Amino acid sequence: MAVSRERVSIWTKEGALVALILFQAACTSLFVADVFDDFREAGRLSLHLNMELFANLGLIAGIVVEAAVLWALLRRQARADRTIGAAQGAMAEMMSAQFDQWGLTPAEADVAGFTIKGFSVSETASFRGSSEATVKSHLNSVYRKAGVSGRSQLVSIFVEELFHGPIKADAKKQQAHAI
Repeated sequence: MAVSRERVSIWTKEGALVALILFQAACTSLFVADVFDDFREAGRLSLHLNMELFANLGLIAGIVVEAAVLWALLRRQARADRTIGAAQGAMAEMMSAQFDQWGLTPAEADVAGFTIKGFSVSETASFRGSSEATVKSHLNSVYRKAGVSGRSQLVSIFVEELFHGPIKADAKKQQAHAI
């Protein structure tokens, strides 16, 4: 599984961890060189050299574990990003198909999409360059065509789809089933 270079930039948390691991590795290499130098001078292992050697082995083990954990986290994040992207695409396709089934006009589908995403009437009007009254009119038409009484029921249809499968032709029956 490939991890992108931009994900491991020094300006990210991951990049900071990579920099820390590299710094620890550099320090460890100096400590290991010191142990070998001390051993060469002494010609035998002493309590001091054994303690330094043990500390170095701990540092090396820590670096290996940190690198493995970071790599696993980066791989998990990459998988999660792909899954979220797929879910977003599937949700958009599902919404479009349902809007077509309900017979929404392009303007109604646009307003319904903004509504499902949680935007207010005034925000939707601003995005669309229309009046709030026009957005409210489109929303009323969407609610009627979908067979729901308001925003929360409209949103719950799509949430229910995510948890329990395909949307039923009659949204009111689906609402009753959800309760």
